[in-house]
Amino acid sequence: MADVKQPDRDSRFARQWNYRGAVPIQTSPVFQWPPNPRNVIRWFAARWFVFGENLILVALASLTWFYLQPSLEQTTTLQFGWIAKMFLRNFILIALVAGGLHVFFHARKKQGDKLRFDSKEVSLPGKNFTAGSQLRDNMFWTLTSGVLFWTGFEVLMFWAMSNGYAPILWWVDNPIWLVVLFLLTPLWISFHFYWIHRLLHWPPLYRMAHALHHRNTSIGPWSGLSMHPVEHLLFFSSVLIHFIVASHPVLILFHMQHQALTAVTSHTGFDALLIKDRNALSLGNFHHQMHHRYFECNYGNLEVPWDRMFGSFHDGTEQSHEEFQARRRRMMQS
Repeated sequence: MADVKQPDRDSRFARQWNYRGAVPIQTSPVFQWPPNPRNVIRWFAARWFVFGENLILVALASLTWFYLQPSLEQTTTLQFGWIAKMFLRNFILIALVAGGLHVFFHARKKQGDKLRFDSKEVSLPGKNFTAGSQLRDNMFWTLTSGVLFWTGFEVLMFWAMSNGYAPILWWVDNPIWLVVLFLLTPLWISFHFYWIHRLLHWPPLYRMAHALHHRNTSIGPWSGLSMHPVEHLLFFSSVLIHFIVASHPVLILFHMQHQALTAVTSHTGFDALLIKDRNALSLGNFHHQMHHRYFECNYGNLEVPWDRMFGSFHDGTEQSHEEFQARRRRMMQS
């Protein structure tokens, strides 16, 4: 845990933000060339061997499997009862996480503006929002379409596993490979997210679907999963990899909860949760916050450096912002 640093105000770009965190932003070393095994090990260790989202989600997925998930015998046949229980479980889970973070950071402002990226409020009125409110808009799309597609993909996977259409890998079969799959799942989600996100910025799809998510230029926890049904369909489709790659039922739950709940935490609008002015839990990231303000940058996540490879990476510095503005001017002129 690191002490909180004061926002850097050394440039015109920096003064547009309340807080930026550590810049320049770095992508993961996993795909850097030449490879540096020591840096890769350190990167994985910093994300898996400390108290953070990944370990929390592994524990949550395990508890869900043992106490809140219908058995594979039940999921062999599609029935309203067990499907409704899964929907209700996911509904309550997202409401607790998104609602709790919203109340703590934005409604009651328990952390004030410390580590807050954007000083703008998120609960804004506006005719472009469903029911005339950003908060109501975000809650509606998250709790209806978001939970529906999240649950729908889980139902599909467990039904397929129960009937032999999707392969199952139990711990006794290959525990080492299952551990590797858990480590690789966030990388696959990031790989998949970049490409479907770029697709959603294709003008016809953007106007039809992704523009709904981009109503949120200043973001909060409920913004993360506030999407058009078409976007939810594409977003959660990364789990279909498990029709090819055998996995454990807990890994399916981890995969889906990772996608749904980190969408919430990454849109919190704050870099971390503070306890006694020390970072207790990393949450949002400035990298994606810039995408919501500037649109044509940082389409992916930091795990897979597609943006750096394709020239759309903004590392949060003044120089990078100048390069981004020049690139945007060239796009408008072409």
